[in-house]
Amino acid sequence: MFIFEWLNNQLLKMEWLSNMVKILVEQVLGLNVQERLGGSIHFFIYDVVKIFLLLSILIFIISYVQSFFPPERTRKILGRFNGITANILAALLGTITPFCSCSSIPLFIGFTSAGLPIGVTFSFLISSPLVDLASVILLASIFNWKIAIAYVIVGLVLAVVGGTIISKANLEKYVEPFVYNNTIMDVEEDLTTKDRVYYGKEQVLEIIKKVWVYILIGVGIGAAIHNWIPENVISAVLGQDKWYSVLLATMVGVPMYADIFGTLPIAEALVLKGVGVGTALSFMMAVTALSLPSMIMLKKVVKTKLLVIFASLVTIGILIIGYAFNAFGYMLM
Repeated sequence: MFIFEWLNNQLLKMEWLSNMVKILVEQVLGLNVQERLGGSIHFFIYDVVKIFLLLSILIFIISYVQSFFPPERTRKILGRFNGITANILAALLGTITPFCSCSSIPLFIGFTSAGLPIGVTFSFLISSPLVDLASVILLASIFNWKIAIAYVIVGLVLAVVGGTIISKANLEKYVEPFVYNNTIMDVEEDLTTKDRVYYGKEQVLEIIKKVWVYILIGVGIGAAIHNWIPENVISAVLGQDKWYSVLLATMVGVPMYADIFGTLPIAEALVLKGVGVGTALSFMMAVTALSLPSMIMLKKVVKTKLLVIFASLVTIGILIIGYAFNAFGYMLM
């Protein structure tokens, strides 16, 4: 137990990095980390370096594994199953695709055009931006493993339930006709180890290029919340005792666009200020799963009725998850 805790603190929470940044801020910059400016700089440098380090390592590992499952092979695997089993597999597949919601939509088009039921592809579409292995590790590094695992479970349940409801509702006619005429592109399956390593490196660079701005913005907002906004102000608006906190956090998150890696530092800062875990996670989930740009992109491939049903199901799911975490989250802390 002691060894696991030590590894968790040093490898995931990177306490050694926090100590190094503290020395940098105090001895090199001459600032006190207990004060606002010094604390903000410490928070920013520490979180940025930690997230980029963990993200690069995890994306490489995930991409290496993913190289064994090109789209056509994945479609064939999912095509062997039907019903809720297919929804579960699609949701699990989403966990090994470290993409934002906009990046997931081309795969959604490919899977649908390849003949997979739309409910199955929606399970993938919900799960992919919401729950991935990299975000689980980052959640554990910021909060703890109990919260990270609980988040994964409820995220997968939301993806499976949402996809299953859409399947049962027979909404195929609300997918734009051109989607069914697309062809899914396959990639070479016989890759050498060198090819897979190269693919992993390319994925790291590609994803980092897409998310680095959001990470910097997210960490910057987190640093401001953590060190400059008084706790009583945040509690007055988003305190755990406020019945509307989860609803407000979800509504605020929807118009924004970022991925889960950019929202994690904000969630961390909110929780440190006394905001309920459920409220912070609701904000994070709304940004990643219901962002306005992703809704605009999805509108190009599905009709309004299906888009409204999808958004409503995900919103209701996020609200339920948020209130549940606020009610029972203390058991996970």
